[in-house]
Amino acid sequence: MNLLRTKSVEQSIKDTEEPGHRLRRDLSALDLVVFGIGVIVGTGIFVLTGQVAKDKAGPAVALSFILAAVVCALAALCYAEFASTVPVAGSAYTFSYATLGEFPAWIIGWDLILELALGAAVVSVGWSGYFASLLDSAGLHLPAAILNPPGSNGGVVNVPAIALVLVVTALLVLGVKISSRVNAVVVVVKVAVVLLVIVAGAFFIKGENYHPFIPPSQPNPSVKGAAAPLMQVIFGITPVSYGWLGIFAAIAIVFFAYIGFDIVATAAEEARRPQRDLPIGLIGSLVITAILYAAVSTVVAGMQNYKKLSDAAPLADAFKAVGHSVFATIIDVGAVVGLIAVVLILLLGQSRVFFAMSRDGLLPPWLSVIHPRFGTPWLSTVIMGGVVAVLAGFIPLAKLAELVNIGTLFAFLLVSVGVLILRRTRPDLPRAFRTPFVPVIPILSVLACLFVMINLPLETWYRFLAWMVIGAIIYFAYGRHHSRVGLAAAPGRS
Repeated sequence: MNLLRTKSVEQSIKDTEEPGHRLRRDLSALDLVVFGIGVIVGTGIFVLTGQVAKDKAGPAVALSFILAAVVCALAALCYAEFASTVPVAGSAYTFSYATLGEFPAWIIGWDLILELALGAAVVSVGWSGYFASLLDSAGLHLPAAILNPPGSNGGVVNVPAIALVLVVTALLVLGVKISSRVNAVVVVVKVAVVLLVIVAGAFFIKGENYHPFIPPSQPNPSVKGAAAPLMQVIFGITPVSYGWLGIFAAIAIVFFAYIGFDIVATAAEEARRPQRDLPIGLIGSLVITAILYAAVSTVVAGMQNYKKLSDAAPLADAFKAVGHSVFATIIDVGAVVGLIAVVLILLLGQSRVFFAMSRDGLLPPWLSVIHPRFGTPWLSTVIMGGVVAVLAGFIPLAKLAELVNIGTLFAFLLVSVGVLILRRTRPDLPRAFRTPFVPVIPILSVLACLFVMINLPLETWYRFLAWMVIGAIIYFAYGRHHSRVGLAAAPGRS
């Protein structure tokens, strides 16, 4: 049993041309940039800014967003080389299969399933809250029973969250080009609202709200036990708020705001010119959103004292605080519309990872069946849409949201290691984009990812390891016996 058997880059590319497993190449570089912006600009801007400023970083919250963007940028340079060299669906899963081996690839694929499915469910629940708030503003009040999961505020099922997931799933089945057009419209609305916040909010900035820009650090006794960051548990550091330690601790939270740029890599097989378009999509979307995040967080921190910023809707509530509720309503509309795109792209990426793993034999083959008319992996899309709908409708996800971060960081880490391995084992491969300053950039990416990971709570590590154990059991029970690479290498097979 060879757990580290690899699937060659040439075989990965050849598999994309198999009848019945061929995805349509409909996406341009602009489509990919818009996809990236669509999934990144969402929860981070509309929700996290207030929470992180109030509890961790103070007015210096923009520094946390910028530092988190740097971590992502290091990984993006590694992703860009891989995605342009191996333009195949599956993202980090496919890249790991070509470099680290089958079992590590399975682990990262299983990890991506957790990241993307749970991320879509979390954002769907967030969208439901904004949707209910918007209806309340219009005088329409939905009962708590259909807005919350069981055991939460008198809830029975989160109907709006379920409805959103099912509608988005239907769009994805109809075709990636239709999905990209819907996403483009949503992104225009969302970015327009973000620019409104930056421009209009600048007129209400008060200089005293920036003082002190980096508040003095102070102990945070409410964070203890398994809820404390792993780094502080290991080194016995007392959890603090504010100061530079607070800014660094905030990176582990605001990192969620950037989750999504790697989704661009999962659509590699559907790009018209992947060697050119994928690096543009990955790096372009990250740079644009990093600028928007830094600008918005700076403006909002200047509009309202950081200790008074709202946890649920900091942008809208900041405008309410300065007496402009009309702007607040516009922002609520932007959040409702904008989070639709986030769910759409997360589900798109999730179904493509399922598709790639199924095509390799590590999951049942019917999961990679392509719809004869729409050219999409419709069965995997429908199944995962159903799973995400159940998660969003019936399970409180506040604590599990941190699993999304650790899963993404783990994927980034493996991709960075994979670039170093592939440079050594396959220096002959044509690379339309080459990560600069190798091995420095990949090593820095690994270290940066590890730094953010150890700033996540200890309980998040427990849950992540439990998910990985479940994945290992499935691999040894099914995947290793049905692996196409393994079967091809078996005696008596060509």
